Amino acid sequence: MNLKDFSRLTRIEHSFMLVVAVLAGELVSGAMPSLPVLLLSFITPIFISMGSFAINDFFDVESDRLNKRFDRPIVSGRVTERQALYVAIASFAIGIGASAFINASAFAIAIIFGVLAILYSYRLKDMLLWGNIYIALSMAIPFIYGDFVVSNTLVNNIVLISFVVFLSGLAREIHGMIRDYEGDRKARGTKNLIYHFGILRSAYVAFILYLEAIGISLFMFFYEKNFAYNLIYLAPILFVDISLLYVAIAYARHGKKRFRLLRNLSLGAMAIGIFAYLFGAIFFVAI
Repeated sequence: MNLKDFSRLTRIEHSFMLVVAVLAGELVSGAMPSLPVLLLSFITPIFISMGSFAINDFFDVESDRLNKRFDRPIVSGRVTERQALYVAIASFAIGIGASAFINASAFAIAIIFGVLAILYSYRLKDMLLWGNIYIALSMAIPFIYGDFVVSNTLVNNIVLISFVVFLSGLAREIHGMIRDYEGDRKARGTKNLIYHFGILRSAYVAFILYLEAIGISLFMFFYEKNFAYNLIYLAPILFVDISLLYVAIAYARHGKKRFRLLRNLSLGAMAIGIFAYLFGAIFFVAI
């Protein structure tokens, strides 16, 4: 397994987004840890994310074959199932181990989400909404994790940011279910939201979730410290909100058509959103 195959297996680019989210959580909470603790707080999300993707590919190999996901390294034959399992075990061990040197809260969060990552890949993803809720929580938890690295309580801004990320992440996951439903149903007997609601109604659920996330992000501009009337926050968050609204409408109208474009647009928008919270916490330029 070469470096390119390793990066595809672990989707390492997602790990760096989580690092930015952890840093944003620390800054929004109003404090910065010492350099050693800061570095440890980055190691945890990087490796738990890597382990999560590797174990998911391990359990999902038959479903990915049916969905013709030849971009997945196990399906393409460039990585063996055993190699993927070893990478997952090592990644979880490093990520959880690093959190043990920070504090009890960080350690508990790392253990919980490490276990949930395994349960998700093994069974949760096939259950009505539970798997999607886990994925959405895994997108929001870096902000909460960053908060608990530097404090013992959740600040209001962290709660609101977490809701924005959770709701938009859940909507994005529903779109992903629509794409993979046929293969998941045949390989795993999946009875998720698409099975119960159908493609169109599920797309409408995602649309509502995106609208809720957009509403909270705009509320923060008008009422929340650091972000209220802050141009540094407003400019990128407007781009994010417009992009997510476009994705929600397009998916409700066209279903699976243009999926890759819409999926990439939503991922890019959410990444920009993370930077909006990071820079909004650092800089304030009144509008």
